[in-house]
Amino acid sequence: MAKRFLSFMLCLVFFFTMLFPGMVQTVGAEEKKKLAESELYSKSCALIDGESGRLLYGKSENVPMANASTTKILTCILALENSKEDEIVTVSENAAAQPKVHLGMKKNEQFYMKDLLYGLMLESFNDCAYAIAEHIDGSAESFAKRMNEKAKKIGCTDSYFVTPNGLDGKTKEGEHHTTAQDLSRIMRYCAWNSPQSEVFLTLTQTRNHSFCDMDGKSFQVSNKNAFLDMMNCAITGKTGFTAKAGYCYVAAVEESGRKYCVALLACGWPNNKNYKWADAKKLFQYGLENYHLYEPGKNAFDFGNIEIGNGYQKCTLKEWGKKSKVQLYSEAAKQNLTFLKADWDDASLQKEINEICMVPVKKNQKIGEVSYCINGEKVYSYPIRTVNEVKEWDLNSLGKAVMEEFLP
Repeated sequence: MAKRFLSFMLCLVFFFTMLFPGMVQTVGAEEKKKLAESELYSKSCALIDGESGRLLYGKSENVPMANASTTKILTCILALENSKEDEIVTVSENAAAQPKVHLGMKKNEQFYMKDLLYGLMLESFNDCAYAIAEHIDGSAESFAKRMNEKAKKIGCTDSYFVTPNGLDGKTKEGEHHTTAQDLSRIMRYCAWNSPQSEVFLTLTQTRNHSFCDMDGKSFQVSNKNAFLDMMNCAITGKTGFTAKAGYCYVAAVEESGRKYCVALLACGWPNNKNYKWADAKKLFQYGLENYHLYEPGKNAFDFGNIEIGNGYQKCTLKEWGKKSKVQLYSEAAKQNLTFLKADWDDASLQKEINEICMVPVKKNQKIGEVSYCINGEKVYSYPIRTVNEVKEWDLNSLGKAVMEEFLP
């Protein structure tokens, strides 16, 4: 009896496997795709698409936290965008007084901006950060205002910067903080979207740099971002640590056109220095294994046209009483739009066109919006505009059309 029952169950399993072959595979695939929060040391982390900025994985990614020296990527990109590498920076008493880690600069010493940026990003020197900030805006407080304005433009939603080096700071508006998702957004901007991204990447990939101050005193700095040697596709990164923030890290990788940013906050404390490398590698591998490059088809850019009554493109009687066609276009058609998509993601295109359009219609007038969505979330949005104009019929234009039709 037991043998018969066992045979029956085996046949039943075989039957369902043959009838629904994808069921077993899908369940296994879904299990493989999951990355449990317990697998990560970080209290907060984010993995985003470096192309679109979409969040691919998050763990308390919007919780405000201290972020230590990862702040310096924002200081660096602002310096690159608002100064020249051969500008001479004079060290203030305040900059010279910054705690370790530091270059050990003295008041009134002078350096080229370029060399201070290497000290900032390779060794994470705190005095370099203050010297740079004060040179650009006169004070660290004024530079912090610039930092916060830039963060908002980049798309940060819950960040407040007080110090240019990331050390703990506080004003009446709040404490120095960011979120993992905001920090990854800043790295995305630094690595790919800033007009100075190429310089930023060259600087942060440099392994060693030697320089002198204006009096000839020599210095040597070495890159402390060990992750550059842990993944072949790693292109930049910045570490950070304070007793409050714990170990922090932000990095970017690029592989076969795919771009990813990772930000880790509170990723262990002393004796757990390597947690950040483990988490960064795990998150990047998760992204590389599960997300492929997706490009909308060409038909996505076919917006057709709309018809508008009581208007004309050519002032002739042949057009009187007819509807005028208005051709539509979007800048999206000129963009090489791509984004990362997993097998479980649902990609869709939403076109919103104002069908009821009154004359006159101007050339390049916004008439709607096209959005590329993943799981209903907008990834890219572009306005839909008119190619041609349509003028409104009135007594003057009608009279002109009649005269041109019947008078020689």
